[in-house]
Amino acid sequence: MLLSLTLVSGVVSLLIMLPAAKHLRSFQDGEQTTATLHTSGSCMLGQCQVEFRADGRRVVADLPAGSGGGKHEVGTRTTVRYDAADPREAVREDDLWGGGAAVLAVLSGGLSLLLLLMSAMGLVQTLRQRRADAS
Repeated sequence: MLLSLTLVSGVVSLLIMLPAAKHLRSFQDGEQTTATLHTSGSCMLGQCQVEFRADGRRVVADLPAGSGGGKHEVGTRTTVRYDAADPREAVREDDLWGGGAAVLAVLSGGLSLLLLLMSAMGLVQTLRQRRADAS
């Protein structure tokens, strides 16, 4: 059972959270502007949007999964970065280091290591018990 949890936690960390954090960091060289939170929700799941002006036009852009800021109310002003070629997605300045996705990647990776250690300790204990019973 512990090995199954270890595998699931490792998969979440490596295949979901690390790519999400890398995607957030990819906006570091993007255009910077001030935006307003347009749609609030679970930003960690990618359900938030911001509104800003790009090339003189109003844009409502998605905040990608792994973003923070979900506790802010609609209308809250924030600094974002976006790709000038495709302003439909923006990243809050506070999330450029990887945001909540980086935190979850570290936590789930740490959990994987802890569960793997516990599994190894359980195996060692079982082998010692068998050896003691055989004697």
